[in-house]
Amino acid sequence: MSPWPTTPPTAAHRAAYAEARPTSFWLDEEHGGVVRPTPAPALVGPVTADLCIVGGGFTGLWAALHAKRDRPDRDVVLLEGETCGFGGSGRNGGFCVASLTHGLHNGAARFADELATLERLGLQNHADLCADLERYGIDCELEHTGELDVVLDPTRADWPEEDAALLRAHGHDVVVLDREAARAQLHSPVVHGGLWDRTGASLVHPGKLALGLRAAVLDAGVRVHEHTPVAELRDVPGAVDVVCSQGTVRAARVVLGTNAFRPLVREIRRYVVPVYDYVLMTEPLTAEGRAAIGWAGRQGMGDDQNRFHYFRLTADDRILWGGYDAVYRFGGPVGAEFDESDEVFARLSQQFSTAFPALDGIRFTHRWGGAIDTCSRFSVFFGTAHHGRVAYAAGYTGLGVAATRFGGRVALDLVDGRDTEATRLRYVREKPTPFPPEPLRSVGIAITQNRMAAEDRTGRRGLWLRTLDRLGLGFDS
Repeated sequence: MSPWPTTPPTAAHRAAYAEARPTSFWLDEEHGGVVRPTPAPALVGPVTADLCIVGGGFTGLWAALHAKRDRPDRDVVLLEGETCGFGGSGRNGGFCVASLTHGLHNGAARFADELATLERLGLQNHADLCADLERYGIDCELEHTGELDVVLDPTRADWPEEDAALLRAHGHDVVVLDREAARAQLHSPVVHGGLWDRTGASLVHPGKLALGLRAAVLDAGVRVHEHTPVAELRDVPGAVDVVCSQGTVRAARVVLGTNAFRPLVREIRRYVVPVYDYVLMTEPLTAEGRAAIGWAGRQGMGDDQNRFHYFRLTADDRILWGGYDAVYRFGGPVGAEFDESDEVFARLSQQFSTAFPALDGIRFTHRWGGAIDTCSRFSVFFGTAHHGRVAYAAGYTGLGVAATRFGGRVALDLVDGRDTEATRLRYVREKPTPFPPEPLRSVGIAITQNRMAAEDRTGRRGLWLRTLDRLGLGFDS
C-alpha cells in the first residue's frame, strides 16, 4: 500500500521549490562546492588517434583512464558534446553501489548461472574504484554508509527477511530492521521496516567525481575536446571516422559512452529508451531539523515501491529527494527543454512533506531533471559495430555510478579484442529484449506504469506485470 497522498499538491508545496535554482546541485559552483574548469577547446579540423572515446560522462572517462593505464603511449582523444559530466553523470543521486545487475534480485532473475561471478566482479570493481579515488587524488566526498531500503507498505513487512537471505548467501553484511528499529534510524511516519546492506554501498558527490576523473584523464595525456558533438561514424579502410561539426577524428578504435543521448549506432536504439527522472534538493538542515529526522547512519536510502524514491544526505546536511515518476515522452526526445517538470516537482514536494512532517516549511534550493538510459534488463549491456572497431556500453538504468567503471573497462576490452573473464560472460555477450517501435513503445510503457502504480496501491501484482516478468521485460529508472 502506498502512503503517498492522492490529493493534488497545494500552493504551499509548489512554493517550497518556486525559488529553487533549475540546475543540478552537484554542478553548482556556488552551492555544490565544485570548481568548474575552463572548457577544453572544441575540435577543429582533422586529427588521428589510436582510440577515440565519444562521451565525457563516467563511462567515457573511465574508459580513457583504463586505456592510458593499459598503454601509456596510446594516443587517446575524448569528445564531449557539452562539458564533461553534463549528462547523467552530473545529475544522479550519487549512490555508488557495487551491484552490476541493478540489485541481487534482478541479477538472480536474469543471470542466475553467473550471479556469483557478477557479484564478485562488482564488489571488486567497487573496491578498485575506491582505490582509484586515492590513486588520482579525487576528493568526491566518499562515504561508506551502506544502503537502507525502507518498507512503506506494512503488508510487505516480510520482504526484508527474504532479501537478506539472498544477500547473505552472497557474502553481504545486512541488518533487518523491524518498524521500531527502522524508525530509530529514520524518524518518518511512512517507514514500517527496512533492510540495511552494509556491503559495497557508498555515497559520492557525482559532480566532484566527474570533474576529478576529467582532471585525471588530462593528466594522463588524453586529448579532450568539449563542446564537440559527434554527428556520425563512417567506415574508412582500417579505421573509423568520427565526424563532428568542425572536425573529424580518424581512429583505429572507438568506444561509445553516450548512453541516453542519441545513439551513433542504430542498433542501440532498439534497446534503450531515455526516461526522465527529477530531483529536489533542500537547503541545509538546521541542528533541530537534523535531530528531528534522526538518520545518524547517513545511509543512502530507497523505498520498496515500484514507483520508488531515492534520498540521501549531502556533506552539508541537505536532503536529496528524487525518483517516483519515470517520464517517457513519445519518440524518446532528450533536451534541455525537458529538464523541468512542475507537475513532477510539485508531487515530489508533497511527498517529501508526507515523509518528513517534522521539516515543515523547509525550502528546496535546487531542482533538476535528466535522462536515464533505461533498458529492459535494468543493467548495462554491450556490443560492437563497424567490423569490431566500435564498442559501446549502454542501458545502466540507474545504479550506474560504480557500474560505469566496469562498463568502460569491458567496452575497451571488446574493442581491443581481449578475452577476459568478463567478456566471456553471457551478461556481456547477450543483449536485453528490445523495446517495440513507436507507437507500441509508448503504449506499452504507459500500460506498464499504470499497472506498477496499481500494484503500489493494492499490493497485488497483476497479469500484465506477471507476464512481463516471465518474458524478461521491464521498465524502470
